[in-house]
Amino acid sequence: MSSKDILKSATRALKVNKGRTALTMLGIVIGIMSIIFVMSLGQGAQNLILGQIQGMGAKVIEIAPGREPKGFNDVMQIFSDSLKEKDLIALKKKENVPYAINVEPLLFGSANAISQTDTYSVNIYGIGSGFIRIYDIEIDKGRALDDDDVKNLADVVVIGSKVKEELFGSSEAMGQKIKINSKNYRVIGILSEKGQVSMVNFDDVVLIPWTTAQQYIFGTKYFQHILVEAESEDLVNRTAEDIKITMRNSHNITDPEKDDFSVGTQASAMEQVKTITNIMTYFLAAVAAISLLVGGIGIMNIMLVSVTERTREIGLRKAVGAKNSDILTQFLFESVILTCLGGAIGIFLGIVLSVLSAITISYFLGQDWPTGISLLGIALGLGIAAFIGIVFGIYPARRASKLNPIEALRYE
Repeated sequence: MSSKDILKSATRALKVNKGRTALTMLGIVIGIMSIIFVMSLGQGAQNLILGQIQGMGAKVIEIAPGREPKGFNDVMQIFSDSLKEKDLIALKKKENVPYAINVEPLLFGSANAISQTDTYSVNIYGIGSGFIRIYDIEIDKGRALDDDDVKNLADVVVIGSKVKEELFGSSEAMGQKIKINSKNYRVIGILSEKGQVSMVNFDDVVLIPWTTAQQYIFGTKYFQHILVEAESEDLVNRTAEDIKITMRNSHNITDPEKDDFSVGTQASAMEQVKTITNIMTYFLAAVAAISLLVGGIGIMNIMLVSVTERTREIGLRKAVGAKNSDILTQFLFESVILTCLGGAIGIFLGIVLSVLSAITISYFLGQDWPTGISLLGIALGLGIAAFIGIVFGIYPARRASKLNPIEALRYE
């Protein structure tokens, strides 16, 4: 028999018991759908986080308290107070970090902002005059914070567009006062709508001079981060090394293993994100793939039942000249058709579920969640489906091909 004839016979046999065929495929459909869905969610999360990191710019280097986390104790060091004003002064010296064009401290927290009519919980960022440039923020009205505001501990703020709407509505906000921690601050600027960049929603922030934030908002003498902008992307690694040397000199550290700070570039942060999200995605996909094993066992069981039910048919076909290889191929085709068809349906449903999930997540989070359809997941799903069809179909197919035609014809 030709392969075309065998394929027609296999397809016809599956159509005879449509209900059983559909139920047999269900395990494969669920397994493949789960793999596509998990990998697509992982890809979407990775794309979102990478997009947020890239929003800061490839030339920006971030200094954080505590050394790069390698264990629980290192993680706890991120809450340390190792970044001080003396470090900021040292980093701003051209002889220490010659390729730095912008060095900015950063403090952040949250508090209630109170206008004459409303109260709204805001994210507060204590910044310097160069912060606006690093994040490429535009001012819609008024002006940005300047060096004099920082030097004089000015009681002024720049607010995001959403903060303006929540506290002042349609009224004029420029020149008005808002109260934070029992102290009044004058609004000197309103940011243009920006949305979320590098994990910061700039529509929902209050920007204040870092000196004012330290003295009146947070009551601290240290920074949570220091941001350094290099002259060009080519000089980022060189600048990062200069920063490490400067910070070690400032902290009297001679052994790099005893660093009480960490220096991260956007490239290194992106690599870390990729590694973490890929590990989690593949782990969850492997868990989801367990259902494919169950589906494969189900296919093998149904094919064995089919062999038993069609024993007389097998005997008759052998009696009229069908070879063992023809019988083997037909049952193997039936198994592969079941798994590949189930895989195709699973891929389609997985894509649909991924798109719907992205829309739902975007709606509830209030930000654009990218639909990360994983081509690797699709290829993997089809490959696994075909593999399962062959592996779990080979035993029933061999059993069918080995039947004695005379005994098969006598089978009741």
